[in-house]
Amino acid sequence: MSKPALTIAILAKEAKVFAVVESAHAEPILYGVTDGKAVGTYLELKFRKYLADRYEFEQGNAAKGIDFPDIGVDVKVTSIKQPQSSCPYRSARQKVFGLGYSLMVFVYEKTDDAKAKTGRLDIQHVIMVDAKRTADFQMTKGLLQILDNEGNAEDLIAYMTDKNLPVDEIEATKIAADLLKKRPEQGYLTISNALQWRLQYARVIEQAGKVDGITRVGL
Repeated sequence: MSKPALTIAILAKEAKVFAVVESAHAEPILYGVTDGKAVGTYLELKFRKYLADRYEFEQGNAAKGIDFPDIGVDVKVTSIKQPQSSCPYRSARQKVFGLGYSLMVFVYEKTDDAKAKTGRLDIQHVIMVDAKRTADFQMTKGLLQILDNEGNAEDLIAYMTDKNLPVDEIEATKIAADLLKKRPEQGYLTISNALQWRLQYARVIEQAGKVDGITRVGL
């Protein structure tokens, strides 16, 4: 008997259920673990297995860069103490026009039980960030203000240069031309320049449920 196909709506529904169950689970292999990457890998793999037991979906891999390529969603796991994660750098355009896919963000607080020697992840937020909201907040806010003030290509290029967008003059000129043809959506991530993008989620957590395209899935 074939399993139903995974959709974004199902992903959101199941993430809510998974988060409640996982928040109550005491896990021995997490005891004493302080490495956020290890915790993230644990939760992502467990969530993927939870879904694979119930639904059909294309498995993500390093080449595709996201967890659920067929529905265009990547899963991010982050601690409430410092809600951020890394992300593959594809193009500086991602900071202006968005990552090109949606994010499902699990935000946890980890506690250890010394007596039982177990760790527990209290998942405090599960937030879906639509692809249209995944650009950098300050970059898009500034560019939109320039467009609202009848700015031209030179104004846009000057702003991108001032904000150290990692592009050369030719690419900045192309981005400016595209911006004049179509306004960008206001992004809500903070994206720091690095060999990999560094995504920060404090604003997403704050705005979830208040802004179109940033949905509080549960908890």
